[in-house]
Amino acid sequence: GLTPRAKVSVAGVTIGSVESITLDKELYMALVTMNIDKDVDNLPVDSAAAILTSGLLGEKYIGISIGAEDTYLTTGEEIYDTQSALVLENLISQFLFNSTSGESK
Repeated sequence: GLTPRAKVSVAGVTIGSVESITLDKELYMALVTMNIDKDVDNLPVDSAAAILTSGLLGEKYIGISIGAEDTYLTTGEEIYDTQSALVLENLISQFLFNSTSGESK
């Protein structure tokens, strides 16, 4: 559900946007390229990125949680600590499955 031009934010403040989303054919993982505002030059290398949703069924965006390292990311570097988006359909099916299996006991 993440799309190019989706926002990238830290603490609710937009600091950039998603440029592109591609598939790493060797690792079978998504590679997301982001454009971060030039004035944001102090993201620690151990920062984490997660795909989040605006509201219950809103659009997806990337939220960055700030790390604690004294070394900062530079142009072209990668964030390795990532989390995929929660898939609402999976959560609903898990809830329904757990609800129905609990009734038969």
